[in-house]
Amino acid sequence: MKAKPRGPIFWLGIILLVVPGLVLAYLLMPFPGSQELNAITVCYYLSKIVLPLRVLGGLLILWYFIKFYSKNSRWGKVIKIGLLLICLGSFYITDYMFKAETMFEEPQIITFANAIDNKVPERYVVIGVVNNGVAKAYPVVYLGYHHKVQDNVGNEPVLITYCTMCRTGRVYSPMINGTRQQFRLVGARHYNAIVEDSGTGTWWYQATGNAAAGKLKGSHLLELPYEQSTLSAWLNKHPGSLILQPDKHYVKDYSDLKDYDRVQAIDKDSAIKNKDSLIRKSWVVGVIVNGQPKAYNWRNLSKVRIINDEVNKTPLVVAIEPDSLTFHVFNTTVNGKVLHFNLDASGGLTDQETTSTWNWNGQAISGGLKGNYLNKIQAYQEYWHSWNHFHQGTLLR
Repeated sequence: MKAKPRGPIFWLGIILLVVPGLVLAYLLMPFPGSQELNAITVCYYLSKIVLPLRVLGGLLILWYFIKFYSKNSRWGKVIKIGLLLICLGSFYITDYMFKAETMFEEPQIITFANAIDNKVPERYVVIGVVNNGVAKAYPVVYLGYHHKVQDNVGNEPVLITYCTMCRTGRVYSPMINGTRQQFRLVGARHYNAIVEDSGTGTWWYQATGNAAAGKLKGSHLLELPYEQSTLSAWLNKHPGSLILQPDKHYVKDYSDLKDYDRVQAIDKDSAIKNKDSLIRKSWVVGVIVNGQPKAYNWRNLSKVRIINDEVNKTPLVVAIEPDSLTFHVFNTTVNGKVLHFNLDASGGLTDQETTSTWNWNGQAISGGLKGNYLNKIQAYQEYWHSWNHFHQGTLLR
């Protein structure tokens, strides 16, 4: 009796060859419904077994072709070859088209310029970092495409990151257990970028620096202080700063983020009549004070430009500079006394208690408190959906 083709072997091979990669791509990219799932652990372990499963699937298919393919009808042979080619073509989708590290490459050339030779428009928003007397500025429209730049500032290694789905800029030390790590972009969970370190293979949330899966799960990357401001405001405070220049290989990718750093999504959506509505992508300024997170609605803040507040028994002021994009949060306790602030006619800071004038570095430049400094509180500008998800129990104003 003529042996029949063993179809289940072929189909099992196809499933192992294709399905795990498709599932992983779905979970690590912002496809409908994928980012709402709590599946980062599944993603992590699935990423480790995709290749072995593909190898097993390929071997099953090879075995089928050697043992049983000739026993198919002519149309059966054509269909199986065609299906196999289509499935192999799916690798382009899962391993290139929707693979984070190929979609968003790191700069091929990292070039800095001083203020004199700089080609970056001063209206651009930057992530600014200072260390050991060295200041560097990283434009958000470039970071937004690359997602991360691995660099040194003042001889200190830094990992400068930005996720456009969350509008989260963060700066971390890439040192783990005394060793500098290289990081690659893995994908996204809960609309936030996930990066993996080269040494331990741990997956880290970009928005928090928390290790979400892998050997160091539960650990935290050391966060480094930074400021988000326009390049003009940054250079006013740090005229000797170096500025990251655009990589000519990614000009089109940068242009896709035109106005991302300065125009809210709600302002581009003609379907939303009430622009003061708090939506998923509304901007907020977030702070964490002694463990208590709080967010300030950017649209409300931009109207008054200054808010005196208290978070977890810590008095603070949230203020926006005259350029309407650069923001600061300061602890308002000086010499044991709480100060309250107004904006003067020129848009600068004055305190009500001593009428001293303060610059945007938090330094009193005139008045009874001249020479004193306000302590900076690290503040973040991001989308409301991101802040609310990653900071449970947040307050909102």
